[in-house]
Amino acid sequence: MDKPEHGTNRNPAVDDWFQSYANPQRDLVANVREFILAIDPAVTEAIKWQAPTFMYKGNIASFFPKSKKNVTLMFHTGASLPDELGLLEGDGEVSRVARFLDAADFDAKKPALEAVIRRWIRDRG
Repeated sequence: MDKPEHGTNRNPAVDDWFQSYANPQRDLVANVREFILAIDPAVTEAIKWQAPTFMYKGNIASFFPKSKKNVTLMFHTGASLPDELGLLEGDGEVSRVARFLDAADFDAKKPALEAVIRRWIRDRG
C-alpha cells in the first residue's frame, strides 16, 4: 500500500485511481475527498476495497464508486458514531452512509460531515 506523500495526507495511489475513474459524479467525489482531507492532517487515505478510503486509527469511510446518481460515502462503523446533525442514513447494525446529491447538497451537508469526522478523531485521539 502506498504511503501518503511527505507533508501531505494525499495519497498518490488515490490520485492514480482518480485518473481512471469515469463517473458522472467524479468532480463531486473529488470535492468530498478534498474537504475530508482538509478537516485534519491526521486523516489519511488509501485505496481499499477498490475505492478511496479515509483513515484515522482505523477505517473511517469509503466511497461507493459505482454510484452514479449521487456520491455515497460509507462509514464503516457509522452506527456507533454520534451524528447530531443527521448526516448518516441507514439502519444496519454497523455501517451508515452519507449521500451527496450535487454540489449544493454537499455544501449544505459540509458542517455535518465535518462534525462526524471530527468526532471520529476525538473519540480515537
